[in-house]
Amino acid sequence: MSEFRKPSKEELKQRLTDMQYHVTQEDGTEPPFQNAYWNETRPGIYVDVVSGEPLYSSADKFPSSCGWPSFTKAIQDNVITKHQDLKFGMVRTEIRSATADSHLGHVFDDGPLPLGTRHCVNSAALEFIPVEEMAARGYGYLIKYVKPEE
Repeated sequence: MSEFRKPSKEELKQRLTDMQYHVTQEDGTEPPFQNAYWNETRPGIYVDVVSGEPLYSSADKFPSSCGWPSFTKAIQDNVITKHQDLKFGMVRTEIRSATADSHLGHVFDDGPLPLGTRHCVNSAALEFIPVEEMAARGYGYLIKYVKPEE
């Protein structure tokens, strides 16, 4: 991802849907249960819709009943950044993609053990790559995170 150059606002507005732009560039939130991946169960990875940076694995996804895709952790520690979010009179931890600085959602301390974290992510910030397409799309090196060797 070192060669990534974030597109201009104009380029992003042309390339992304209105909702994708609102979520990733304006720190928006999509409606719960009315988004692409809240109930996606196929194996694969989730990448940043802006940069293609791999962010989450289906192996770490769980049904949280919150209406957005929820993960226990990122695919690797360095692919997200965390920031204090004081909007709406609450104290939350915002998560953003490290490479494109896309707003993803928030992380909470109410996830399953052993980590106890729930990364609540907007589908509009993600693109899902099914495991059978990962190699052809250049993500074959990450298959081990989706389907650990047996």
